[in-house]
Amino acid sequence: MDEIEAGKAAFLRLIAEIDPAIGVVIPSRATDDRFLIALTREGKRVFVTLLEDDLIDLEADADVRADVLGQVREALGTA
Repeated sequence: MDEIEAGKAAFLRLIAEIDPAIGVVIPSRATDDRFLIALTREGKRVFVTLLEDDLIDLEADADVRADVLGQVREALGTA
C-alpha cells in the first residue's frame, strides 16, 4: 500500500471514530496537492479540503491528526 492509500485508510478510521454512519468520498488523486473530500451525514453533505502531505502524515503525526480531526468536526458541526 502506498502512502496516499495508507493516509486514506487512516482518514476513514478517523471518520469511523466520530460516527461510523458518515459517508466518505475521497478522490483518487489530489488536485493542486489537495484532496476535496465529501462527507455525508443524515442527508447533509459537507466538504473538507486536506493537503496531500497532511493525508500522508495523518497516522504518524499527532498534531496533524488533531488538526484534521478539528477541521472535520467543524465541518460536521460537532466541534
